[in-house]
Amino acid sequence: MSIRVLHESDIDAYQELRLRGLRTNPEAFGSTYEREAKFTRETIAARIRPTDDKFVLGAFDDSDALVGVVTFVRDEGLKVRHKGSIYGMYVAPESRRQGQGRALISELLARARSLEGLEQVHLSVVSDNDRARQLYLSLGFEIYGVEPHALLSDGKYSDEDMMVRKLKR
Repeated sequence: MSIRVLHESDIDAYQELRLRGLRTNPEAFGSTYEREAKFTRETIAARIRPTDDKFVLGAFDDSDALVGVVTFVRDEGLKVRHKGSIYGMYVAPESRRQGQGRALISELLARARSLEGLEQVHLSVVSDNDRARQLYLSLGFEIYGVEPHALLSDGKYSDEDMMVRKLKR
């Protein structure tokens, strides 16, 4: 397994895995398969193109297939630049419980620590996604609130736990 920042050359692999996640676990994402299946290559390229304040990490298996992704975006406003957020965490079902999720978040946190002035990283996770919640808790994230009915998928509401990980203690 290896973890690295994705670049425009990874567009096809990224989009294939992203759409698979939206199809397989629609309840876990704020977006939908139908919406993102229409994205242009330029939209996808812009999404994964790294900047000083944004990057997408990919987990690759031993055959160099993309099996997991996670996105980091730093907040832009002058008064909120000390914060960043995690989005779009997904590991393919056949690659779960092999450490890819932990490796992705650990690498994301290591990179976030290197950003000058960044003090905390936020994420939200569907409250009944026990595996994901336990992963984040084990990596030092703390729940600071719950958003009731945060997502509506196929007529079913899901609450989301809002979590934070302080980088400087």
